[in-house]
Amino acid sequence: MRLKRSAVAVATASLLALAACGGGGDDDSGGSSAGDKVDNENLGNTGSGTDPDRQGPVTIEGAKEGGTVNVISSPGMTTPIDPSDLYYTDTNAIMTSLVTRALTQYSYDADTGQMILVPDLATDLGTPNDDFTEWKFTLRDGVKWENGQPVTADEVMFGIVRSMDGKTFPNGPGLYYSNPYFLGGEDYKGPYTDPDAQQQAVSVDGNTITIKMATPFPDFPYYASFPAMGPIPTDPAVSDPAKYAQHPLATGPYKIEQYTIGKSMTLVRNDQWDPATDPARTAYPDSYVFKVGQQSEAIDQIMLADSGDGKTTIAYDDVLAQDYRKMDETGRLVTGGQPCTYFYALDQRKVPDKSIAEALTWAIPYNDQIVATGLIPDVNAVATQNLMPPGVPGREEYDPVEGHGPFQTDPEKAKQILADSGNEGFEIKFLFSTDSDVSTAGKDVLVKGLEAAGFKATPVATTLADSVADRDDVNGDINMRSYGWCSDWPSGATWVPPIFQSTDLEEVGFGTNEAAFNNPEIDAKIDAVFEMPAEEQPKAWNDLEKEIMTTYLPVVPRYYGGVVQMHGSQIEGMVIDNTLGMPSFRNIWVNAG
Repeated sequence: MRLKRSAVAVATASLLALAACGGGGDDDSGGSSAGDKVDNENLGNTGSGTDPDRQGPVTIEGAKEGGTVNVISSPGMTTPIDPSDLYYTDTNAIMTSLVTRALTQYSYDADTGQMILVPDLATDLGTPNDDFTEWKFTLRDGVKWENGQPVTADEVMFGIVRSMDGKTFPNGPGLYYSNPYFLGGEDYKGPYTDPDAQQQAVSVDGNTITIKMATPFPDFPYYASFPAMGPIPTDPAVSDPAKYAQHPLATGPYKIEQYTIGKSMTLVRNDQWDPATDPARTAYPDSYVFKVGQQSEAIDQIMLADSGDGKTTIAYDDVLAQDYRKMDETGRLVTGGQPCTYFYALDQRKVPDKSIAEALTWAIPYNDQIVATGLIPDVNAVATQNLMPPGVPGREEYDPVEGHGPFQTDPEKAKQILADSGNEGFEIKFLFSTDSDVSTAGKDVLVKGLEAAGFKATPVATTLADSVADRDDVNGDINMRSYGWCSDWPSGATWVPPIFQSTDLEEVGFGTNEAAFNNPEIDAKIDAVFEMPAEEQPKAWNDLEKEIMTTYLPVVPRYYGGVVQMHGSQIEGMVIDNTLGMPSFRNIWVNAG
């Protein structure tokens, strides 16, 4: 996920982990308690189950209608909510669970604790041709916009085509999946960037949509769950990108009443949503009120106190380590997996050679950072080795830096590498958020560790609200970016290409390639893996990741993610969508007694 794509990671630069898979919900509201161990061996093996015949409506035994769910977070909601530009995990979870619909979606399975891929706007999970270069989806009847107008196949087609406009929607997934996979996508620039050009990939026949591929895409039903694979109104006055980014029209159970990016959002019922058309979503609460930008310590105290509005509150921040045991004792803590890796991306335009990254690997004070930023070892900060987390098909462990073990810090070894390569005192410039105590604490620990290892450390101030924009500024005066990435589905294809495939910095910015790693030889090898038979690709992606990391080391892994999140005593049905590491909002209800 974009991770391009949970915006709640407590890294030193208020890291947002990008991702783009859907939420969940079915007729069982069971969840996991903090006492349940996160399956650290399968963090990347998410959403592999399917149920193509799932039908709506969804009901939860004993659930009641009414009430307001309050949702709080420290960082968050600083990224786009236009479906074509939507790829970060927090906005993804909110919008796909509650507001927008796509061809497919995810539903939580209480028996396995995993997300199951089920239909959404489509009647099933699609029909491919023999070599997976063409997919057909038939749209279900009865789906309407919030204004009461029916959703048409032409609008779904427009939404899919719109995703191919990477210049207009640089944050979205289209650059990494639509354009590389869709027929003609390499040349087609999208309806806004090149309005006179004709796309070749998507066509409509009655209520059936056909998507043609330039290369086999057997995983397309997973990509079909992305918001970008859903409808957009064809009326230019409505879908103008600048306007639509402020208020995407709802097709799900809730619609936007108020929205201020990076601060707040209020959702109220969408009376045009028909639960009979929806195989996974419920709509028990009257409304959701989201507020972000709060201090992590204050969030923990609100959740521990469980008074007033706190009783109907969800926090999608992880509980801080110092409050973990106390919160666990309340029975209002849920844990889950997260298919994410958090890392430092070194700007390849500004870092002279690989030795800088090798020294940084030894210099990072991994354990001290975890403690300082309130993370919990082996729960939401799992020791890294590869870039891809455990459980991704084809993954085999290797050492990106020879002799370096997970979470191993050796400042003297880092000094020696800098000296041997002539890079003594190399300046590392990175962001931190002045309005986040957690980010500031992490910054202080990192500065100390870098200086002990012979680097010059220069933290650059930003705020939670501005951290993503400042990080993604290709002309920004930093050379190390704190970043995270989550699987879009269980495949190396959702890791190696998004993180390492070249991007046009002038045209679309970093995209998801925060290291500005533009290497034509690697691009060619990525293209070659896409052309391999599906059964050969898992090993090939692992081998290519290993080659990139051991040869170039453009990113330095820090830890794998997990989540441990809190809810008030009147919240029922909160479970973790482990494709995103976020609450699954689809099956939440308020039990006011």
